[in-house]
Amino acid sequence: MFYLKNANKADIEKEYLFVRDIPADENGFINDYPNISRTDFDDALDTLIANSYGERLPDGYVPATTYFLWHDDDIVGEFQLRQHLCDSLIEGAGHIGYYISPEYRGKGYATEGLKLIIEEAKKTIPEDEIYLRVRKSNPASLKVMQKNGGYIHHENDESYFVRIKKEQK
Repeated sequence: MFYLKNANKADIEKEYLFVRDIPADENGFINDYPNISRTDFDDALDTLIANSYGERLPDGYVPATTYFLWHDDDIVGEFQLRQHLCDSLIEGAGHIGYYISPEYRGKGYATEGLKLIIEEAKKTIPEDEIYLRVRKSNPASLKVMQKNGGYIHHENDESYFVRIKKEQK
C-alpha cells in the first residue's frame, strides 16, 4: 500500500537513512542534506518541519512541506510541496519536486506518489494549475506527469514546464 506522510520525528531513523543517501542533485531534485550525519539530521528535520509552517525559510523561499512516500513499511520516495508560487518558482521548480529511490524506479511508484501529492496540492495551493518542471533528459518523469494529467505548457533548452489542472474535466 502506498501512502504519504509528512516529515516527522516518529520516523526519524528511516527518514534519516533515506535522505542521507539522496544525491545533492538528482535530475533536478535538490537535496540539501546528502551524506548528512545522524546528529546533524536532528536539526535538519526540525528545519524541514518548520518550513511547512513558513518558519526557518531562506530568503525568497515559500512554505514547503516535505512528504515521504511509503510503500508498506519502507520509504521509497520524497516529495516537496511548495504551498504557493513566487516569481522564481513560476519559471523554475514549480509546486512539486520529487525523488524516487533508484531501486523503486520503473515500477509505477512515482506515478502513485505523484497522484497522492497532487491530491495534497489541490487542498493547499491557491493557483488553478499545479506547476512542475522536468529536465528533458528525464523522459520517464515526464511520462509520470502526463499519466497524472500533466501537459507541456512550454519549454526551454533544458526543461519542460508541465501543468496539471486542479479540476480535471
